Amino acid sequence: MAGDGTEEAQAAGERRAAVTEEAGAGAAAAHEKWLQKGVALRAFFYIVGTHLFAGFVWLLFYLGQHAQK
Repeated sequence: MAGDGTEEAQAAGERRAAVTEEAGAGAAAAHEKWLQKGVALRAFFYIVGTHLFAGFVWLLFYLGQHAQK
């Protein structure tokens, strides 16, 4: 009878390991997706910020060219 209990415990441990591996893979995929969103958001803000700065510099040159001299 001791062999039956050991086999059941071993089977339960294998099932838990499989569930843990699946959960770990899901968590890793979710983390990777979160990182990708962060990179995309950061790139968006860098691009927008660069364009705003370039527009401001262009405005300074435009106003300087058309200033009363």
